[in-house]
Amino acid sequence: MRISARHLPVALLLFVAAAGATPQAAAPGAESAASTPSSDAFSPEELDQMMAPMALYPDSLLAQVLMASTYPGDVADAVKWAKAHPDAKGDEAVRQVASQSWDPSVQSLVAFPQVLDLLGKDPAWVQRMGDAFLAQPDAVMDSVQRLRRQAQSAGNLTSNEQLKVSTEPAAGATTTVAPAESTIIIESADPQVVYVPAYNPTTVYGPWPYPAYPPYYYPPSPYYYPGGALWAGLAFGTGVAITASLWGDINWGHGDIDINVDRYNNINSNRQINRGDNTWRHNAANRDGVPYRDRASREQFGRQKDGAGQRDNFRGHDPARSADRERARQSMSQRGFDTPAASNREARDRAGQASRQMDRQQAGGRDVASARQGAQGNSQRNAQARDGTRQQYQGNRGGQNNAFAGAGNPGQARASSNRGHGSYSASQRPASARGGGRQMQRPSRPPRSGGGARRR
Repeated sequence: MRISARHLPVALLLFVAAAGATPQAAAPGAESAASTPSSDAFSPEELDQMMAPMALYPDSLLAQVLMASTYPGDVADAVKWAKAHPDAKGDEAVRQVASQSWDPSVQSLVAFPQVLDLLGKDPAWVQRMGDAFLAQPDAVMDSVQRLRRQAQSAGNLTSNEQLKVSTEPAAGATTTVAPAESTIIIESADPQVVYVPAYNPTTVYGPWPYPAYPPYYYPPSPYYYPGGALWAGLAFGTGVAITASLWGDINWGHGDIDINVDRYNNINSNRQINRGDNTWRHNAANRDGVPYRDRASREQFGRQKDGAGQRDNFRGHDPARSADRERARQSMSQRGFDTPAASNREARDRAGQASRQMDRQQAGGRDVASARQGAQGNSQRNAQARDGTRQQYQGNRGGQNNAFAGAGNPGQARASSNRGHGSYSASQRPASARGGGRQMQRPSRPPRSGGGARRR
């Protein structure tokens, strides 16, 4: 018996159709899902927005800023230091902060107080820029090149007395590459003097292509750029003379930063690196607990422990000095002195413990005083009770007099004895002696008849 397709149930027909479907039918959707960028990634519009204030910096200075931005906590400390030392700049300023625990890339920025003044205007922006560079270094550098091309097209990026602007073929491209794909290089006109440009991104880049993501703009400080906020193009303040403060340079097309080891070791005398360490690597030990934005960075750097072994070298800790401090602490402990606190937390804990101990001692002193006062009160009450009992006992005995009379009250017995002794002594004195006082006059009695005397 032949069964036509029209006699088959509809569900069975659907199953047969699905079974016959080729796997390529679902492939485009799968590829689309796989090619979707991570939700943690910054979009090109967001990158151009955050890189706009820095994209026209000389390459070497931009490299230092990108490295330093991955340590936002250190940058905030350097901003405070620069505000307290507004006239410090150049290599000498970097040497003044050699003992600070900041990352060397952050220390190098104190040579340029105008840069730290800009970074201090928005710490959240600094952290976003550092997170973007850690997670998307190639995308950040592409953003810088896009912005430079925009400024060049607008006629606001050309060589002058402060900057040297040049182009070179993109990495891996031929000499016939289109100009739009060339890499724009910005260098200082004088390698020994760096001019930090200040500009308004809303004008220097021409019409902004992303109205929903306007560029970040922070007006320059008049202290470093007198009248610079009113200029339409690039404004330059006083040049900063340096020899070794800038030791990094962007390696365009490779997404990393090259390190000039000789310059680095010259300015960081207490943090020497090997000649093979000529490519920058983020040191998670210097992050100081600031969380990473994206999951990839958290997995790569959050659990990175091998950098912790180099923390002392990067932070300028001297093992010999640490050993001297430890010996001094041990000597003080043996002599009965309290050793200094090793950290702020330990100092706070000690202060709290001392305060609690003082409170306990004061409370104990109050308890002892209360106990003493209670004991004195009890003693007085007991004495009063004994006196009352004694008086009651004597009252019950009435006027009885025996050999033990007065034994319960020695003072009263002594007074009675003295009075008795005085009466006896008075009776034994002669009449003439006893009459020393007022004489008693008695009425005379008539003599009785019979002439006899009174019979006793």
